[in-house]
Amino acid sequence: MSLQHSVRLAISDDFLNAFSELPRKIQNKVSEFINRFRQDPTRSGLNYESIKNGREKRLKSVRVNDDYRAIILQPESGNIYLLLWVDKHDQAYDWAKRKICRINQVSGALQIIDVEEVEETTEKLFLKNNQQQTGRFERIEDQDLMRLGVPEILLPAVRQVVTDEDVEELLPHLPREASDAILMLAAGYELQEIFQQLDKTKKQQKVDPDDLETALKNEDTLSRFMVVTDDSELEEMLAAPLEKWRVFLHPTQRKLVERDWNGAVRVLGGAGTGKTVVAIHRAKWLAKNRFTDPNDRILLTTFTRNLAIDIKANLKTICSPDLMQRILVVNLDSWVTMFLKQEGIETRIVYGSETDELWQQAYSLAPVELALPISFYQEEWQDVVQNDQCKTLRDYLSARRL
Repeated sequence: MSLQHSVRLAISDDFLNAFSELPRKIQNKVSEFINRFRQDPTRSGLNYESIKNGREKRLKSVRVNDDYRAIILQPESGNIYLLLWVDKHDQAYDWAKRKICRINQVSGALQIIDVEEVEETTEKLFLKNNQQQTGRFERIEDQDLMRLGVPEILLPAVRQVVTDEDVEELLPHLPREASDAILMLAAGYELQEIFQQLDKTKKQQKVDPDDLETALKNEDTLSRFMVVTDDSELEEMLAAPLEKWRVFLHPTQRKLVERDWNGAVRVLGGAGTGKTVVAIHRAKWLAKNRFTDPNDRILLTTFTRNLAIDIKANLKTICSPDLMQRILVVNLDSWVTMFLKQEGIETRIVYGSETDELWQQAYSLAPVELALPISFYQEEWQDVVQNDQCKTLRDYLSARRL
């Protein structure tokens, strides 16, 4: 179903967090509300209300049912609406009172900020340090801090940071991209190195603080907002809101997923850094955007059977059945076995004592005059023939033995 009235709706990760905490019956009501809202945000019965004593005049409360309200940002002009929070009536208003929605005028990212928390943290750091020591980030200019994602309203708090404890105090109030940068600055990284590592080397063009359209294309924005383009995406999003990897990619992940590479690419990272998430989204993106013919196939393979099963299950949560038919997920050993079978090659995998017997058979063919132990041949096979992929005697004789 296409959107009527050219309305565009962006849903924040905060909204999904709040949605996940609701009773199942209320979640169904919220889903119905979102569908109605997308069709026409001006329809009667939505009951728009301003937030009394709110910091952000564009935030409005909209009726879900008698007890629950959704918080949206209603544009002063244009057709882009932001869905930010959902909760019981009083709690929803309390949330909205404290929040402002701003486009960072240097990074260009759309940021939701809790003003009360920022003010409390700034005052706490000021009273603690009272400018008795030089600030940890004194040498960093405001423009550079904002380029790294620090909201302008948080600059005074950043200027009060002196100790590691101050850094820890500040981090919860920063957008994710700014948290990464502040941690790196605190660890002693040079500013230019941080720009390089966080892929902030290019300066943003002049930023219009009222241009939501452009802000929603910003990579940092897309790490916490999802622009809804069709019903299936919305259903996927609401089906498991806590599994945010399904919707929100870190900018560095998105670059890997959506780039056209010239050849093979190796992605390095420690455990828990999101390599598997990147592979899952990459397979979907290739099938959806590059290899779109019904006969095209994507192979996603891994070394372990359990991980392949996991990946396939996760892919099904973000791919349509048509896409899944064109993505093969299988562990490497299974794929090799399947390939050999298709080629008509009979194979049998041997283990343990059977392998030892085969080595003894091979060793019985070795020239006796060489008087070399079986371990020599086993090491040559493992470290030279296999390692250097020797296919001929010439390959073997010319192989390097470092």
